[in-house]
Amino acid sequence: VQLQACGGGMVRAGGCLRLTCTASGSIFGINDMGWYRQAPGKQREMVALISFAGITQYADSVRDRFLISRDNAKIMVTLQMDRLKPEDTAVYFCIARNLGEDFWGRGTQVTVSS
Repeated sequence: VQLQACGGGMVRAGGCLRLTCTASGSIFGINDMGWYRQAPGKQREMVALISFAGITQYADSVRDRFLISRDNAKIMVTLQMDRLKPEDTAVYFCIARNLGEDFWGRGTQVTVSS
């Protein structure tokens, strides 16, 4: 499975950004897709996940600000990030879970200035 992420960048606090991630290759069997992030000096953490059936999971810190959606026909997941905060600054990694194995995208930087 190969994952191609787009989006990210730099915004001021309160702004918004959108991340998209498209899977290709051995896509049969992909269930969960979503995003993790890793800030400098911190462990990678789950941000949002969505199953093939559309069941979502969010980190408590983003629950009311971020929205994850999915297009199964395009094997694409989108993360709409609103009301961004400086603490959202991190490298965001797309993830796809296929038959129990995790596949990761290369990561895209999101920087939120105060």
